[in-house]
Amino acid sequence: MTTIFYSHEACEGHDPGPGHPECPARLAAVGEALEAPEFANLERRQAPLCDPDRIALAHPKAYVEAVLSNIPKEGYAAFDGDTVVSPGSGEAALRATGALVAAADAVMAGEAANAFCAVRPPGHHAEAARAMGFCLFNNVAVAAMHLRDRHGLRRIAVVDFDVHHGNGTQAIFWNEADFLFASTHQMPLFPGSGSASETGCAGNIVNVPLAPFAGSVEFRKAMEREILPAVSEFAPEFLLVSAGFDAHKEDPLANLNFQDEDFAWVTRELVDLAGRHCGGRIVSTLEGGYNLSALGRGVAAHVRALMAA
Repeated sequence: MTTIFYSHEACEGHDPGPGHPECPARLAAVGEALEAPEFANLERRQAPLCDPDRIALAHPKAYVEAVLSNIPKEGYAAFDGDTVVSPGSGEAALRATGALVAAADAVMAGEAANAFCAVRPPGHHAEAARAMGFCLFNNVAVAAMHLRDRHGLRRIAVVDFDVHHGNGTQAIFWNEADFLFASTHQMPLFPGSGSASETGCAGNIVNVPLAPFAGSVEFRKAMEREILPAVSEFAPEFLLVSAGFDAHKEDPLANLNFQDEDFAWVTRELVDLAGRHCGGRIVSTLEGGYNLSALGRGVAAHVRALMAA
């Protein structure tokens, strides 16, 4: 079994403007890292456009239509101070979500053991009816809803190790007892959510906030003592991963001190967990990561571990 890599050049057409950290160069850095000879066997597929009806499984249809209708024909438009769109943003957002849906279908069909989606805009801050934090549609939440709707799965878990709390995924999952959201993240930090007391309708939200300047020891302890046991007890039928690389010590937007090897380690742990509970089925998607060099190395470590599954 192999790993499928989903991306599309249209995702580089989403331009939030000069100086914005969520820039098109992020995907170029990922692509360059994955051109190394060790990734020659990585199966590469183009991210398709997502049917807006699929997106409407996680977002109100009126919201989906409002986002797409507010993409400017020229210049820029802003949903908030951080979430800026340009003429290419609509196609990019549809392909970002489409990548997750296609990856979920491919893994369910047994075409690959797992998949990684290098797409943008990212998704985990997007709430059901609110774009924020660089995010328009919640890509992993759409994939989870699609897996339930199309494939009949009930127990689906999302593990999020981005430095920022995935408030959007948490909000969408809050009243979904058969969905688990488990997150490590820096706190205090944007968006201000993610305390350990936020547990969802059925204990289906697991937050383990990390203090500023925490590093490998604290991260691995949080995973080993809380996140991984919670996901294992939940026994998911499918595992989705919000893979943010902005907890790296070189990232400019936060203050955690992860090393390259931490991303390899956590991926190996998630692969092992998925092997025990859901036939190894994992789909991972790019969230944050704003130092281009650290981002490329982190993604390489993550994909290398997926390919070794």
